[in-house]
Amino acid sequence: MQEDKAIITLTTDFGLQDAYVGAMKGVILGIAPHAVIVDITHAVSPQDVRHAGFVLASAAPYFPPGTVHVAVVDPGVGTERRAVAVETRRARYVAPDNGILTLALQRDPAVRIVHLTNERYWRPSVSPTFHGRDIFAPVAAHLACGVPIEALGTPVDAIVQLPLSQPERRPDGSIVGHVQHIDHFGNCVTDIPAEWLPTGAAVRVEVAGNRIHGLAPTYAAVAPGEPVALIGSTGYLELAVREGSAAQRFGIAIGDAVVVQIV
Repeated sequence: MQEDKAIITLTTDFGLQDAYVGAMKGVILGIAPHAVIVDITHAVSPQDVRHAGFVLASAAPYFPPGTVHVAVVDPGVGTERRAVAVETRRARYVAPDNGILTLALQRDPAVRIVHLTNERYWRPSVSPTFHGRDIFAPVAAHLACGVPIEALGTPVDAIVQLPLSQPERRPDGSIVGHVQHIDHFGNCVTDIPAEWLPTGAAVRVEVAGNRIHGLAPTYAAVAPGEPVALIGSTGYLELAVREGSAAQRFGIAIGDAVVVQIV
């Protein structure tokens, strides 16, 4: 049964200078011409599964229920790694089983998971180097056309989970977290959620040997070129430099420790 205005999103590291994204869209539209295809991003750092997982998890909650999310950052393409489809209460996901769905499923847990073994829903000829076009795109299109997830393959109980950094509270009241994402602007998103920071409390944030005093409501609360700590749009503590890059200015990298003192 065809669903009206089914939405399929794409998250990849393919870039836009080659034909890869266009080929995936062509396959999808050949099966589900009614589908609305939304590009979340194709600028994930090459082979960076963790980057893709953060971006996907940040965008997925804002799509209508039933959206099919295709995530293809797949350094293990053509190997024994599984291809999977996952159904949650809000969405469907199609992806390699390499941990790319870890954060998305932490926020919206899986209800059903299948290993994509039913070749009926693949392209007739499958390239060992382009499962995005030949497996993930057609499977997503069939889901958008109403094929139940159970028809796509063999049920499995669990998929690969990436280890995620977790903030911790110290006995002295300080919080130790980590930088989990650096965005296009050089803003550094930590794993410290907003609810861990007392409303109205004065704080001092330390990262990579640098200190930022206080929490600001917006980037523009400080002068151009000045560092700022704030709660970003993802709901986590974020470190930035107004009209600049905090990552470059302070030499911050993914995984760096961030210490928050309540003062």
